[in-house]
Amino acid sequence: MRRVDRGEFLRAALAVPFAPRVLAGGTPVAYVTADLESHVVVIDLETSSVVRRIRTGPGPRSIESVHDRIAVVAHTEHGVLTLLDAATSRIRAELDGFEAPRYTAVHPRRTLAYVTDSAREEVVAVDAEHAKVLWRTRVRGQARHVAISPDGRTLWTALGTAASSVAVLDTSDARRPKLVRTISPPFPAHDVGFVPDARAAWMTSGAERRVAIYRGGRRPARIIAAGSPPQHVTFARERAFVASGDDGTVRRHRLDGGLVSEARVPLGSYNVTFGWRRLVTPSLAAGTTSVLDHSGRVRSIEKVARAAHDACIVFEP
Repeated sequence: MRRVDRGEFLRAALAVPFAPRVLAGGTPVAYVTADLESHVVVIDLETSSVVRRIRTGPGPRSIESVHDRIAVVAHTEHGVLTLLDAATSRIRAELDGFEAPRYTAVHPRRTLAYVTDSAREEVVAVDAEHAKVLWRTRVRGQARHVAISPDGRTLWTALGTAASSVAVLDTSDARRPKLVRTISPPFPAHDVGFVPDARAAWMTSGAERRVAIYRGGRRPARIIAAGSPPQHVTFARERAFVASGDDGTVRRHRLDGGLVSEARVPLGSYNVTFGWRRLVTPSLAAGTTSVLDHSGRVRSIEKVARAAHDACIVFEP
C-alpha cells in the first residue's frame, strides 16, 4: 500500500493562498473542491459569493457532509482523507492508510462515514467525530459511488465507473458493514442514491442514457430516459435531480420518474448535491459552481476555481 509523506502533504497545503472571512451568524454554505489548487471553496448559498477558501493537502477530489457540521474530503491520488470542521473552517484531522478513496455516504443517525477505496476494493467505516477508521469491508470490485438507505441498514456501491455489478452491504451493525450480495444492473451502473423517507433507490448509468428506479428486489421497477452518461442523482423532498455533465443539464423528476423540467448548466457539471433548499453542481471542466433553487431554476453560476469536482452543504454557526 502506498503511504503518504505527511510533512510533504501539509507543506503543499500551506502553499495555497488563503483569505479568511468570518460569516456573521449561522448560515448554510456550500463546500466545493478546488481539485487543482489544494483547497475547498466556501460559498454562501444566499448570495452565491465565495466567502473563504480552506487550505487542504493536494488533490481534494470528493466531499461529503456529516450532518451539516463535518466535511469528509477524499484526496484520491494521495490516499488521504481530510475531516473539516464547519464550526471553525479548520482541519480536524487527516487520515491516511487509504490507497484511492473515492466517495462517501453518511449514516443517517450517527457520525459514521462510509468511504469507498476503489484501489483496495473496500468500503471503509470511519468515525468522523473521533477521526478513526473502524472497519474495512472487502467488496471484490472497484467501489466508487455509494449511498445508504434512510433507515441506515443498507448500503449500495457501484463497483466501477460503468459497473457490471453493484455491491449491497448490510449496515445494521453500523460500525461493521457486511457484504451480503451484488445486484446486476440493467446497464453499466455509475451513481446510486436512496430516496429520503421512501423505500426506493435510483441507479444511473455510466454508459447509457438511462436511469433505473428500484422499489425493492433486485430488478428495477422502472427505467427512464436520461441525458448523456455518466449521470449523478440527488433528492429534494418529492423531487429527484439528475445531472448530466456531458450535456450540461440538470433534470428535475417526480419520484415516480416523470420529467418535470430541465435546466442548463456549464459542461462538466457532473456531481450534484441538495440541502437547505439549494441544489449545487460544480463543473470539473469550467471551474464554476451553479446554484439552483428547490424548483430546479438556476440562481447563479460563478467561477470559483480552475476545476471543481464535488460539493456538499454544511451549516456554519
